Amino acid sequence: MTDNPIQWIAAALFALALAHTFAAKQLERLSHRFPRHAGFFHLLGEVEVVFGFWAIILVIFMAFFMGGPAALEYAESRNYTEPLFVFVVMVIAASRPVLWTVTAATRKLAQLAPVRTCVAMVWLGLAAVPLLGSAVTEPAAMTIAALMLAPLAFRTDIPASSKYLALGVLFVNISIGGTLTAYAAPPVLMVASAWNWDSAFMFQNFGWKAALAVLVNATLATLVIRPHLKDAPADMQDAGRESIPLTVVAVHLLLLAAVVVFAHHPVVFLGLFLMFMGYTHAYARHQSPLILKEALLVAFFLAGLVVLGGMQRWWLQPIVSGLEPIALFLGALGLTAITDNAALTYLGSLIQGISDESKYMLVAGAVAGGGLTVIANAPNPAGVALLKRGFTEETVSAAGLLLGALLPTSVAALALLFL
Repeated sequence: MTDNPIQWIAAALFALALAHTFAAKQLERLSHRFPRHAGFFHLLGEVEVVFGFWAIILVIFMAFFMGGPAALEYAESRNYTEPLFVFVVMVIAASRPVLWTVTAATRKLAQLAPVRTCVAMVWLGLAAVPLLGSAVTEPAAMTIAALMLAPLAFRTDIPASSKYLALGVLFVNISIGGTLTAYAAPPVLMVASAWNWDSAFMFQNFGWKAALAVLVNATLATLVIRPHLKDAPADMQDAGRESIPLTVVAVHLLLLAAVVVFAHHPVVFLGLFLMFMGYTHAYARHQSPLILKEALLVAFFLAGLVVLGGMQRWWLQPIVSGLEPIALFLGALGLTAITDNAALTYLGSLIQGISDESKYMLVAGAVAGGGLTVIANAPNPAGVALLKRGFTEETVSAAGLLLGALLPTSVAALALLFL
């Protein structure tokens, strides 16, 4: 435990931020009841704003108790590589040439399936794209899958229960779908170097189990939502027929691949992003509006989580280090719902003398629980930002997501625990 008052304040603010995520929908409703202050309530009702907002409050408290220089030193000591990377990869992966390429390829595969094309595309979006995350990283896979699925499975006329199940499946599948390699999933990346886990080890111990769970989850969600699916809107079909020069597609894909390769070197991938911005301006006729606002909000959310999460080690690490393997699996599964799973596995990597079985259980629980809440896995805020327009009042309910993710989380947990 601690007698440091700022750590207690940080824990209290972290708890308030968690409560805020569950109350975001109610705050959005207040913006309609009190139009005079609609802007303020709408701001607080944006899930992507939550952790950034409370992180600013934390820094203010730190400045009051510790002094301005100490507060600034703490804020600057945090590693913001992941929020920056998620921002960059979201914008590039959502660009029209990249999305056009993936959608066209998916449509070709879907047309070969013995079911309606829209049904096959939803299944591929929930199964194939999350597994692709092991190659292109989870944030990129989340962006592509969300934009593909939005006009098909997340329309406003589809029942909310079906959409929340599909959302839960997408989030869980993205979380476990990145475990086929050692570099694509943030919680795996945090321990891969410390524990000498390479991609061969990941596929042998995690990947094939995760792939089976992804296929089961995608099939269950598709069967539930199938009666409500319609063919893609005409404008989406037209966009698929309108060809984009291969050189433009190649440049976008090369830039995306380069950003993924240099995902842990912000100086490099930010330079590549500036090149991307210049290229899209030069060939604007082949582009759609870039999702800069959505990506910035997601980056703000993750940066706030980095700031707030950095002050939670004092109570999280004793919990993680004091559990037996099975209890550690269940504990990691539950703790992931209230803290980023990468932060959880990072704390585990600091434990001296942790057994191989406990290492597996910690990571397995962390990735299995990655779809329970918006903060459980780094790509989840991106999915919320891109899909919330399909939900009532353009707000994703934290309780709805939790309920929708229970079944796919159970499937993932059983696969990783017993296979």
